[in-house]
Amino acid sequence: MSANAETMMYTREKPWHGLGTKVMEAPTSADAIRLAGLDWIVEPKPVYDGEGTPIPGWVANTRSSDGKVLGLVTTRYKVVQNADAFSFTDHLIGGDVRYETAGSLREGKQVWLLAKMPSAKVAGDEVEPYLCFTNTHDGTGAVRVCMTPVRVVCNNTLNLALSSAMRSWSMIHTGDIEGKISEARQTLELAQRYMLELDRQAEEYANTPIRQEWLDQMLSEWFPVSEEDSDRKKAGVKKMKDQFMIAYYMPDIAKFRGTAWGVINAASDMLHNAPLRQTKNYQANQFGRIIAGHPLVDMVTASCNKL
Repeated sequence: MSANAETMMYTREKPWHGLGTKVMEAPTSADAIRLAGLDWIVEPKPVYDGEGTPIPGWVANTRSSDGKVLGLVTTRYKVVQNADAFSFTDHLIGGDVRYETAGSLREGKQVWLLAKMPSAKVAGDEVEPYLCFTNTHDGTGAVRVCMTPVRVVCNNTLNLALSSAMRSWSMIHTGDIEGKISEARQTLELAQRYMLELDRQAEEYANTPIRQEWLDQMLSEWFPVSEEDSDRKKAGVKKMKDQFMIAYYMPDIAKFRGTAWGVINAASDMLHNAPLRQTKNYQANQFGRIIAGHPLVDMVTASCNKL
């Protein structure tokens, strides 16, 4: 197993990120956590200096299953266990919303749970919206939710940062049932708002024409190079530009070619094409980018907003 990806599971079809072990079903968050090998707890333990004296104010978040240290945090840090972090999601499940996959990244420092929402339309294309719930145990983040819509025709994500709708947000997380129901309701409302706004914005992009001269200029801004750069870097930049244009002329973008939406989809398509040389961490790193979004897609979208 790679250094970034540990145990994980998925139901039904293999998810777009290519990770996981197939299981029959995971009807509850507890089932998903167990099947993904995340049924361990985090135990804060004292930290000692070189002379064996406890260091005040600090603890080591340690995994119960194997004693692995997941992170050094202050004593003010509140541990949110895997079971607690995701238990409120059970109130989302019903109808067409279902758990798809769960697992851990970065040797257990980050855990995630993915739920698939009902299909939607974005600029006339079928899109499968996913809700990704993540939690960290190394002090780098809270329980967070992010939207990851997947364009079915090309299996690419549309992780756009929209000014009028949030793609990701943090959860307060409460232990009581009413609080969990309230958080679940808020999550669905924010997710649906994002999908509606994504469709509206995509229609605008699809009706915004671009000229080849503009695209050539933008390619130089998105993939900059200077005379002082090495030949190796210049060749690498040229290769990235070529990959972008190959993606731009792919059949799945044909109906949007010559528009801002075609350019944005080309950026996403380029990023999801496997590199010529895959490292052992490629799939896990790609999933990490899916969760957090990608600077290139944000940069391309920002350029299209100025048209």
